This record gives sequence, structure tokens and C-alpha cells, in this order.
Amino acid sequence: MFFDTHAHYDDAWFDADRDDLIASLPEGGVELVMNCGCDRGSSEASVALGERYDSFYAAVGWHPHDAKTWTGESPDLIREWAKHPKVKAIGEIGLDYHYDKEWKALQFEVLEAQFCLAEELDLPVIIHDREAHGDCMDFVRRHPNVRGEFHCFSGSAEMARELLDRGWYLGFNGSVTMQGARRAIEVLRMMPSDRMLLETDCPYLAPMPRTDGRRNDSRKLRRVAEFIAEILGTTPELVAAVGMENGKRFFHIP
Repeated sequence: MFFDTHAHYDDAWFDADRDDLIASLPEGGVELVMNCGCDRGSSEASVALGERYDSFYAAVGWHPHDAKTWTGESPDLIREWAKHPKVKAIGEIGLDYHYDKEWKALQFEVLEAQFCLAEELDLPVIIHDREAHGDCMDFVRRHPNVRGEFHCFSGSAEMARELLDRGWYLGFNGSVTMQGARRAIEVLRMMPSDRMLLETDCPYLAPMPRTDGRRNDSRKLRRVAEFIAEILGTTPELVAAVGMENGKRFFHIP
């Protein structure tokens, strides 16, 4: 069984069939899902999904794309959401210079506030890092008491080694199956298995080959596990079991 440690089932792409799809996940081999917030609305929706479905947990926070919606009220909202037993992390947070580099100063401010909240609340963080490796690592170094995960890891082996030495986890999804994923494959081969998290980032990043459309969902985590198993010379079942154990440990799920 699989633990999808990063999903966005609140996304509008699921509006037409959300309940039916979620009901089908166990049959597709999916036991647990972590739904990640990106702003106030999606964080509230993530908590609501956790309340509605036993298999769902929630992460709450402000994505760098949504840094412009951060307000003075936002820290108190995160503190309030964190009281909920299904809330297990602050995320998806981070830095993104691909689309939003002009908002760099604001992204820094919002990320710093959320790292401080992670320390205060003793919650792990889920980091979005797109074309911002150096600056994201600076945050990690300045906050040695924060533990977390770089989701959809795209950094170098050297970056991975530092994160692993600091006790962080790395997330892998359908992007590893795509052409040009050489660095992610190199990292998978060198890292200890007990720091690997499996994720989809659905509805985004559907694994190759995309034989049934571009919308991703947690059932396609099997294809990610099959690909990783081929790289590591093991079985998809063992990859799934390791991913489940790691995810439960990381998010403190019994």
C-alpha cells in the first residue's frame, strides 16, 4: 500500500469527480494521503479533507506563488489550524524563482515567518524549491531546529548530502520518470532508503508514459514506485513499504 505524501485534492481539476476518485484510492493501492495547502483557502480545504476522510492528513501554509496573499492574520491562522489532530506539517512553503522572482523579498519574508512557526509549533515543513536551491539552503542552515522535506527534489547530490546530514527527507514523484531527471536519479542511488518519501503532487506531474491523460492522482504512485525500483534494483512492493514507513515516521502518524 502507498502513502502519497504530497497531493492537492482541493484543486479545481478534481471538482467533477473528487469524492468518487478518493473512494477509489484504496482499490488503487493507496492507504494514506497528505493534502498540502498553498494559501488560506486551500489550507482550510486540506483540513476539511482530513476531517472527512480517515485516510487523509493535512499540511497548511502559504506557497511562494501565493505570498502576496499573506497577511498579519496568517500566522495566527496557522497556529489555529495546527491544533487540529489531522494537521501534521507546515507546507507547501518555499521559494520559486521560475515565475515569481520579482517577488523575492516578499517570498523571503513569508518563508521566514513560516520557518519560525515550524520551530514554535514543532511541526515539519514541506519545501517547494524551484530554481532557488542556494537561498532555500540558507533558510535550512539558519534554522537548524527545523526538520522537513524538500518535495519534488531537484537539487544536486551535494545538496542532498547536506540535507540528509541535517536529518531532512527528500520527496520523489512523477518527475523522476521524465527525460532530463538525471540528477534526481543520481540522488536516489546515493541516498539512504529511510529518507525517501513518495509523492504525486497531483493533479500535477503525472508520470510517464501519460497514456491516460495529463491529470495525475495518487493511484499513479505505483508507476513512480516501479521506476524507482528499476533504478535501485528492488521491487515496487518494497519501495512502497519503505515509502509508507518513512511517511508515517516523518509526519508522526501512528
